Amino acid sequence: MLGIGIVVVVALFLLSQAVRIIQEYERGVVFRLGKLVDREYGPGLVLVVPFIDRLVRVDLRVVAHDVPPQDVITRDNVSVKVNAVVYYRVFDPKKAIVEVENYHYATSQLSQTTLRSVLGEVELDQLLSEREQLNHKLQSILDKHTDPWGIKVTAVEVKHVDLPEEMRRAMARQAEAEREKRAKIIHADGEYKAASQLFEAAQMMAQNPLTVQLRYLQTLTEIAAEQNSTIVFPVPIELFRLLLPRDGAAVSRASGGDDGAA
Repeated sequence: MLGIGIVVVVALFLLSQAVRIIQEYERGVVFRLGKLVDREYGPGLVLVVPFIDRLVRVDLRVVAHDVPPQDVITRDNVSVKVNAVVYYRVFDPKKAIVEVENYHYATSQLSQTTLRSVLGEVELDQLLSEREQLNHKLQSILDKHTDPWGIKVTAVEVKHVDLPEEMRRAMARQAEAEREKRAKIIHADGEYKAASQLFEAAQMMAQNPLTVQLRYLQTLTEIAAEQNSTIVFPVPIELFRLLLPRDGAAVSRASGGDDGAA
């Protein structure tokens, strides 16, 4: 009975070593006596030969790797700290295990060096304004270098650019100067348009003197409505000339009447 018990225990132990469960998001890479088995295992139940096969699990999910802040000197000699996030995944588990010792560490180091080299080739204004183009360039370079490792870099995003304090103050002054310039341009454009409208109105009034007198009377009406006080103003003689007859008929009639009475 003892022998049967030992056999059962050994059989259960060997069975536990032979059965592996691979998750849906995983794949298994098997080495048989040190030699790579040319197939992928999983997902589901997988059987291996105990003490002969060695199973290595590889996660196929996208990894979001946070690149630590890097000291970067831009092309215009501005020192900044830049960090980023790299999204990558394994598309070939065998290459990820065989071609590189630790693909997570290798991808991380490659991301840091590439970030410093690419951002060091651009000026500060490009780094701040052309973020999308730089992200695509970083993604393309990283994906090209990690492809032999069975790694696909899906995206790279520059997260934060830490500027020196003196550079922040200089940029704030520059932004304020730009706002003042735009305000002055808008004000000057408004003055120009107003002057153009006044010039056109003056030309129209010059063609008909009566419009000047009407405008004068309208202005006096507006002043009287706003001020509760007595206003003394000169009346131009041209205003009375408009009320007088334009010919001497009325004067002649008045002179003839006076002679008859005499």
